[in-house]
Amino acid sequence: MATHDLDRIFKAYDVRGVVPDDLDAGLVRRIGAAFAEWTKAPAIVVGRDCRISSPELAAAIADGATSRGVDVIDLGLASTDLLYFAAGKLDMPGVMLTASHNPKQYNGLKFCLSGARPVGEETGLREIREMVEGPEPVPVATPGTVEQRSLLDEYVEHVLSFTDVAAMRPLVVVADTANGMGGLVVPAVMERLPVTLFHLYPELDGTFPNHPADPIDPANQKDLRAAVLERHADVGLAFDGDADRVFLVDELAEDVSGSLLTALVAVAMLEREPGAKIIHNLICSWTVPEVIREHGGVPIRTRVGHSFIKQVMAETGAIFGGEHSGHYYFRDNYRADSGLIAAVVAMGERSKANVGLSTMLAPYRRYFDSGEINSTVPDQAAKLAELVAAYADGKEDHLDGLTVEFTDWWCNVRASNTEPLLRLNVEARTPELLAAKTAELLAIIRSGKEGDA
Repeated sequence: MATHDLDRIFKAYDVRGVVPDDLDAGLVRRIGAAFAEWTKAPAIVVGRDCRISSPELAAAIADGATSRGVDVIDLGLASTDLLYFAAGKLDMPGVMLTASHNPKQYNGLKFCLSGARPVGEETGLREIREMVEGPEPVPVATPGTVEQRSLLDEYVEHVLSFTDVAAMRPLVVVADTANGMGGLVVPAVMERLPVTLFHLYPELDGTFPNHPADPIDPANQKDLRAAVLERHADVGLAFDGDADRVFLVDELAEDVSGSLLTALVAVAMLEREPGAKIIHNLICSWTVPEVIREHGGVPIRTRVGHSFIKQVMAETGAIFGGEHSGHYYFRDNYRADSGLIAAVVAMGERSKANVGLSTMLAPYRRYFDSGEINSTVPDQAAKLAELVAAYADGKEDHLDGLTVEFTDWWCNVRASNTEPLLRLNVEARTPELLAAKTAELLAIIRSGKEGDA
């Protein structure tokens, strides 16, 4: 494995790199074999996105797995949440070949255990890497088999089960799937709903010719916003490349943050199960726990990251979890995340209210937030210690990096798992206070060696 730098591609939650420089078929075959061996399962399920490199690399995963005597259920083209559904429905480990929102030259692998349980650095990925670095195993005498199978129809039924389809009023929806895997799953769901769908960039094209499949960047939502206004749509939906994340805009083409959608979906889930526990990560707005309590639920605060959310969901029995970054987790979806389920729940709520999404969300727009701001910081621990001293008069906690709360604003600063970055999120009661505190924090964070990322 001397020709590959595994430090570059093995991340906290997945494997990701440039093809073929970081990741090629030979290496992916070794990773597929190691994953199959590590799971000790008789079969795994594999899905892939539409990147140019995906067919060859998906075949390499299957070749590696079958060389260890493990059977492969090949879903073919799939969204990541479809792969998670398959791992839950079939009760077998899974591999999704995708680089999510990264540019076209990238690819990667996301892993899960049977029941869609997460695999990350602390839950198996480190051991898989050690197996890849070790000697290549001798192929078993009886290799596994590969079976092509589609679970798209069953997945669509599952997604639709999260809302009352029969009660929905007609809606006009614009969806921008950015030539990614949303082009497969979004129309399959929308055709079952009373929806007039205007679909932007539906073709599956791994070169992403229209704009990057990264909707967290407002520049990539420009076409969606224009189409929402042009079509007088009720809601706009922007999906990332593997379609596990969704971002909404309302009928005025205004952004619906991940926190606002978390609050909206939480209300819907609490109607299904009054008094339920709802998870939110610690960079969600103050609005989220407030709304959960106001509707009789129990908010539970967690670290950022899907492995933490899923673990706490399993421990607490929480019905739903939301992250400000556009990931939404459902207990009845094997605790896995699905942007499309979140979108369908939100559309059901919009239909039920029969008022504009902007009107529905107005009571939740209580605070002003900075969004996540990244700064290059060589010594993250030293800088965090400096911030601890600077804001000692606030309520501090260290669940994930440093969170400091005051009566009229709060911030979280945490280190990246993979890069020399500090990530800052700030929220305040007024835009003026937000601007002042964000500038104040960045001045400290970027003093000395500095830069933004």
